[in-house]
Amino acid sequence: METVGPNGEIYDHFDGRTLNPGHAVEAAWFIMREGKLRGDGRLVDVGCRMLDWTWQRGWDEQHGGMLYFVDLRGLPVQEYWHDMKFWWPHNETIIATLLAHKLTGDARYEQMHRQVHDWAHVHFPDREHGEWFGYLHRDGRISVPLKGNLWKGPFHLPRMQLLCWRILNGM
Repeated sequence: METVGPNGEIYDHFDGRTLNPGHAVEAAWFIMREGKLRGDGRLVDVGCRMLDWTWQRGWDEQHGGMLYFVDLRGLPVQEYWHDMKFWWPHNETIIATLLAHKLTGDARYEQMHRQVHDWAHVHFPDREHGEWFGYLHRDGRISVPLKGNLWKGPFHLPRMQLLCWRILNGM
């Protein structure tokens, strides 16, 4: 959840029901990684459940890819860019699914990883000039050819590549 009450309660309005799958997936792999570092399987399980829950709500069954914002109850979302595909949630989901597969050995995380990895690597890369485009329409078409601005910098993509290489190197 992006916004909750002081005791974790859900506010039943636009802001209270707004989910950003990229944030939730990023938090999921942070928790899985902490569980691995501590040797705490309960934390790994919490992270995997967060990933499962977020995938169920954030993966676009119609066009593929991770949606940018969704409503907890499937109601309309107020942000006009809600159904776009941004580069960074895909980077985070690629990391999370690969890490979940490594830590659990569960084949469904391998399938999820292949699904998001393949979708992202078909739609985001600029094959002519390198780097990834940042913003796609829901159907995967490029929305704007920007590959850098105040929000899209050289962080999520190189971090994904480095962390996935380290995960794969350890498998």
